[in-house]
Amino acid sequence: MQAQRKPVKTRAPRASRAPRPEYIAAVRYLDGRHEKFHVRNADNLDDAREMVIAEVGDFRSIMIALRH
Repeated sequence: MQAQRKPVKTRAPRASRAPRPEYIAAVRYLDGRHEKFHVRNADNLDDAREMVIAEVGDFRSIMIALRH
């Protein structure tokens, strides 16, 4: 006598989310110092810029780019 098998349930494929973009920011301060930041939780370039400005305060220049 053969054992009966349970019907196999097919799983729906998971909707994969695109990875969030990561940005890198270079900041030059008023006194000439410089620092780099990795921004991981920003939704877009403008959001990344606002996050860095909120973190550093006064600065001379800032450059932000999408990190590949």
